[in-house]
Amino acid sequence: MTRNHGARGCAHTCRRPARPTILAGLLVLAAALVLAPFPATIGFAGPGGAGAVATGRGGAAASADEHATRAALEMLAKGGNAVDAAVAAAAVLGVTKPFWCGIGGGGFMVIYLASEHRVVTVDHDGTAPHAVTATYWLGPNGRPLPYAEAITGGIAPTVPGAVLGWEEALHRYGHLTLSEVLAPAIRVAEQGFPRDAEFVGLTRSNANRLRAFGASRQLFLTPAGDVPPVGSPYRNPDLARAYRLIALEGSRAVYRGPIGWAIVHSVQQPPVVPGFTGPVHPGVMTLADLSDYEVRVRAPVVTTYRGYTVYGMGLPSAGGTAVALALNILAGFDLGALPRAQALHDEMETARLIFADRRAYLGDPDFVRVPTAGLLSAGYAAERRARIGADAAPGTVLPGNPIPFQPAAERTGGARPADTSAEGTSTTHLTVADREGNVVSYTYTLGEGFGNAAVVPGFGFVLNTGLADFSTTPGSPNAPAGGKRPLSTMSPTIVVKGAQPVLALGSPGGSTIVTTVLELLVDTLDFGMDLPSAIAAPRYYQDSSPVAQGEAEFLAEPEAQALTQLGHRFVHVGAFGIGAASGIAFHPDGTVTAAAEPVRRSGGSAMVERPLGP
Repeated sequence: MTRNHGARGCAHTCRRPARPTILAGLLVLAAALVLAPFPATIGFAGPGGAGAVATGRGGAAASADEHATRAALEMLAKGGNAVDAAVAAAAVLGVTKPFWCGIGGGGFMVIYLASEHRVVTVDHDGTAPHAVTATYWLGPNGRPLPYAEAITGGIAPTVPGAVLGWEEALHRYGHLTLSEVLAPAIRVAEQGFPRDAEFVGLTRSNANRLRAFGASRQLFLTPAGDVPPVGSPYRNPDLARAYRLIALEGSRAVYRGPIGWAIVHSVQQPPVVPGFTGPVHPGVMTLADLSDYEVRVRAPVVTTYRGYTVYGMGLPSAGGTAVALALNILAGFDLGALPRAQALHDEMETARLIFADRRAYLGDPDFVRVPTAGLLSAGYAAERRARIGADAAPGTVLPGNPIPFQPAAERTGGARPADTSAEGTSTTHLTVADREGNVVSYTYTLGEGFGNAAVVPGFGFVLNTGLADFSTTPGSPNAPAGGKRPLSTMSPTIVVKGAQPVLALGSPGGSTIVTTVLELLVDTLDFGMDLPSAIAAPRYYQDSSPVAQGEAEFLAEPEAQALTQLGHRFVHVGAFGIGAASGIAFHPDGTVTAAAEPVRRSGGSAMVERPLGP
């Protein structure tokens, strides 16, 4: 997973939790286990229906799950704003989509502040423990560990940033307390819900990993170690306990308290079942790593396109930089006036160029020199655009040279060995707006499906696989180092015209996020598609290689056949599909349309506060 942040350090002062002690953690752990449950909250019926599209007035939300979308509207009904609603929805998704996200992960939040006509971003993705070095992934034979080993157990997680990120976002920009916004997640975790086909299918595909750990078997499998069927009830009282403790103690429960102690213990001594002999490696995370973790509030990446201003996430999320570079290149083509196949050709060849540059130049700018100004300059975009011919370029596309386009004092360095990391797709995205005009586009993740597969005993969540997002190539800008944030392609995006939001959107899907977001922007801004149609449309994924991936519906279109005549090559993507976007469109008459994925990953949910009548 690639992460990118703009300037070094915090754009604003960011709070760091005090350093914990194991004794203090144990004492609070004992208290946490006997905390009385919160009083039951009245279920929120919520207007707008449970479908994937809703249009109306007031606030709106779209996410991968109906419980999460309802939680967002519940916060708006309580007087909260979009930030409060986004955190509430994210916490619920940690319950209902524990294979995609949770308090063991982190992410990137892009926020439009209506009263200030300003966009800020909150980077709360994971950092490598201090003891991680450039050779972290090398096994005894001097070769990188197999990926299946790298993503399982204590060796995989970065320091999780979700809880401190939520607390910081609420403290700076929200109206409600952490306790208030966690109430829906506590309720859902306690009451439970029936497993759907996605839940069961992902459990089945990760069952061997889950069987290795006692708490994981207990939470996700039957007593015999089998996968529960579709429709079987799922409850997570341990996660409800964790949320209650966080509601009571704040982020200190994670970064200097009992949850943190349990995290470190499960990393250093992975809780495998007795007699298990598989390759599960311990990690090096310490209590000091948790207490040293910082949230970064950063300036967004900004570019203009077709008269719109597009805001994205900066490094170490490569997504915003990659999307901005792509739009800068595509701005030189009149895509809306071209035949669809020709426009897709230009779009796909642009994707190949930006992925080549991403892998050669992008990394955590606190650790590597990144030529961001050159990459995003008009001159560099023109040079890269000139490389797009009438036919698909043969072979793997090579990176360009943005150094001459840097400011004179910064024209040093060059391309490094290409990043060869494999980015996990266990990610989710949600989008929220409130009646005051504030907007949040938020992508957060565990890395791989079910994260590191090891449920933290007593607290009901798995940790992320962020360390596996570092490159194993020596000298790569995304090579591991202590305190470094791995590169990601998460791309939460907000589009503004004048001083008013027009679109807010994003998607899960690992490296496919960039092309998914790019396709959504081109479909809406160039081809005039409405947001629900753009989200539902068939997709492709193209990186710097000569072979693209295509969904069955995309490959069946006549444009795909025309693209093959131009030299493009495709392989079929399975039923899982590419991306699972959600977003909100803001209309000139003051209405909004919230749209979620209708089919991919079992579909999503969109709601508005005051839906339009039939």
